[in-house]
This record gives sequence, structure tokens and C-alpha cells, in this order.
Amino acid sequence: MMFVPVGCRAAVVRWCFGCLLIVGGAVQAQVLVPLPPEVEAALARARLPRDALSVLVVDAQGGRQAPRLAHRAQVAMNPASVMKLVTTYAALDLLGPAHTWSTPVYVDGVVQGGSLKGNVHIQGQGDPKLVMERLWLLLRRLQGQGIQVIVGDIVLDRTAFDVPEHDAARFDGEPLRPYNAAPDALLMNYNAVAMTLVPDAAAGLARIQYDPPLAGVQRQATVPLATPGTACGDWRAALRAELSDPARVAFQGVYPASCGERVWAAAYPDAKSFAARAVEGMWRELGGKLTGSVRDGKVPAGLKPVFVATSPALAEVVRDVNKYSNNVMAQQLFLTLALRQNGVATFDGARAALRQWWQARLGDAEPPAPENGAGLSRDARISAQALARMLQLAWQSPVMPELVSSLPIAGVDGTLRRSQSRAGTAHLKTGSLRDVMAVAGYVHAASGRRYVLVAIVNHPQAGGARPVLDALVDWTARDQ
Repeated sequence: MMFVPVGCRAAVVRWCFGCLLIVGGAVQAQVLVPLPPEVEAALARARLPRDALSVLVVDAQGGRQAPRLAHRAQVAMNPASVMKLVTTYAALDLLGPAHTWSTPVYVDGVVQGGSLKGNVHIQGQGDPKLVMERLWLLLRRLQGQGIQVIVGDIVLDRTAFDVPEHDAARFDGEPLRPYNAAPDALLMNYNAVAMTLVPDAAAGLARIQYDPPLAGVQRQATVPLATPGTACGDWRAALRAELSDPARVAFQGVYPASCGERVWAAAYPDAKSFAARAVEGMWRELGGKLTGSVRDGKVPAGLKPVFVATSPALAEVVRDVNKYSNNVMAQQLFLTLALRQNGVATFDGARAALRQWWQARLGDAEPPAPENGAGLSRDARISAQALARMLQLAWQSPVMPELVSSLPIAGVDGTLRRSQSRAGTAHLKTGSLRDVMAVAGYVHAASGRRYVLVAIVNHPQAGGARPVLDALVDWTARDQ
């Protein structure tokens, strides 16, 4: 194995190796250099072989500098949620940080004396953040049109997305985990219910609030408290929740008062009916009346909206996607690329749109296999080399501030708040699946230089790789 001193000039590197060529900061041939001793030691402690790791550390500015560290950088690996970097940067570049999503609302009928004789139509166009508070505002605006009673139906138009049937249990057998929620043109509250438990020691129970309220679902209002002095521990298991029945939520266990107020978010078991139940439940909670039903359908041709609900800007949405690794929001972004280009969003269309963007921006760099754009996939692939080139391009881009500020800060916030690496030295996207652990982003070194770091571990024991990745972050940050 050959060794290149870190300070070796590019000309000497080319003379030493002959096969090294840097174009825009990317490695064009595989260069084998020793891994830092602390990284080798972390791999040994985690019982991970060296070939489980792919890593590239290069200057963020690009140019013709040799990589500071390259190990198996050309190998396509499963990056897990690190794939969100590709989706979010493409969205920022193609749509712009100020891009917003519109949800038009139509009234088809006559309003008289507080009653609408006809239907209300709500048209989804892929808004990733139509959360409970914004649904409340949308329906309040509808009431502001003078409507308290709808003598007809509320019709939900979800035709902007043409996506296949989704089996929430298929990926990992956990259909009630919010990360398995499916994208939807009219995605509401991420297709999840937030259950807030508030203990009342005097009454011996915890009260449960459900958001959003779902029409036609029986909800248990309280649960007994555990024996005084019981440690919080695994409070979700202690509740013995029954959440798989779409018409009923029940708890057979107890709640430890020592937990204080906690929130449990769970995906709704019948995703197809979630939006209809949420709209009707919120409408009735606001005092509205509905003689018909909430159903799917299309907006009639020629009908004009009475108002349009507008999402937060893309820059804010991207922050949620990357800081907290929100899978369904990432898929909404990914499908929006196809919706913008084709008028209807499909996963094939999104993959084609991303591929066209990649080729236009990165030329001959090997394109990723993004699958659903969120990294929640066993088949997604990208090499450290290709991702590093993209991150170098992003560093020179006008949307660099929005992308970088969306990334978790090591030891500070988001999915990196518990990182054991140097706090505040890096903005990195994390990724983890069974057999996968990864980080990618930017590290601010002691020398004042900014580095792109991409590190991916694919191995059955990848769950133990966190100290390896922390060691790589620390080593990169120590550059003098």
C-alpha cells in the first residue's frame, strides 16, 4: 500500500501515482492511502472490515487538489438517508429556495345564509407541510367565505401524484412508524397522528390529546398512571397500545407519571382514508356542519379557486427534511420535480428529472440510483466520489447557504445532536438503515479550510459504525 503525505503538492502526487487525476475536486481513479490510525482503531473495535467503508475527504472549493483521504471512493454504496442531499440540492437548484406549493380551494355552488348548496373541492399539489395547524387555517379561511354548513360533499383532488399502492409494512414490517408513510398529492400531517400524554397525579391518570382529530375514530381519552415512583423507561411499551384498527385507538397498559408530558407520533393504519378523516374531523371541531361526505374526486373543469393555501418556502421545507430526516417530505420533494416537468408526478418521472438535472450539472459523474429520493430503500446507490463532486458543486452554488443551514450540526441539533465528534465543527446529513450507516456534508477544519466529507458503511454490523464516522469527522476537523 502506498502512502502520500497530506502536504504533498498536486504535481508530486501525479508523479508518484500516475493514475491520479482531480477534475473539479473529484477522484477519477481509485487511490489507496492508509486510513487514519484512529479510524482503523474504531473499525477494529466495531469489528468492521476496511472494505465495509467508503470515504472521501476533499477540499470544498474543488480545483485540482489531491484528496486529503480516499478509500474505495468509486464504489457505489447504499447511502440510506444521505440520499436526501441529492434530492434537496436538486430541488433548491431547480425550484429555487423561495418556491412554494399551492393548495387551491374551490366552491361549486351557491352560498346563502351560511350554507353552501354544493361541494367544496380541495386540490392537492404536493405540499410537503400541510400539517394540522395549516389545515386548521385552511378550513377557517373556508368559513371566512361565509360557509358554516356544506349541503353537499368535500371533494379531495389527489390526482397530481400517480404513485403505486403503498404497503407500509413492506420495507421493515413497521407499518405504524411515521417514516414509512407514503407520499400523497394531498399529504396531511405526514399521514400521522400525534398523541400527547399529560399526567395528572391527583387524578391518577394521563389525559390523551389526538392531533389532528379524525372523524369516525373512537379515541381513548385517558390511561391509568403507573405505580408512583415507576421510572419512565420504555413508556411506549408500558402503554400496550392498540393502534392497528383504523376505527379505534386503545391502551391496555399504564403511563409512568415520571415521564411528564410526552408526544407519540404514529402513522395511521389506513392511509387512504386519513386525509378524508382529518378534513372532516377538523371541520366539525371548528363547528362546521356537513350533510354529505368527504370523498376523492377531481375539480370540475373551468372552476376557479376562491382562495389558495400556500406552503412555507422550500428553504424551510428542506431544513425539516435534512435536520430531522423526514422521509415522506423528501419523497414529496422528489415527486415535485416530476410534477413541475410533466404536470403529473410519478416516481419514474422524478428519477428521469433528477437524471437530466444531474447530467446538466455534473456531466460525466456517475449518476445516483435514487429510487424514491429519500434513501428509504435497499436499492438506492451512489458513490462517495459522485456525492462529493455534487457537494463541491453545491458549495459554489447560489443556494449553498440554504443547503448547508439545512444540515444537522455535529453535537448540536437534528439527527447529530448526540454525536460524539467535535461539537459545531461540521454540517452533515446522516443516514442509517439495517446494514447501512453514513454521513456526508461539510467539515470546518482547524486550518480554516472547508472540507467535503462523505463516509458510507455497508455491512451487517453497520449499526456499530457510529464511532468510526465520529473519528473521521474529528480527523478531518483537526487539519492544520
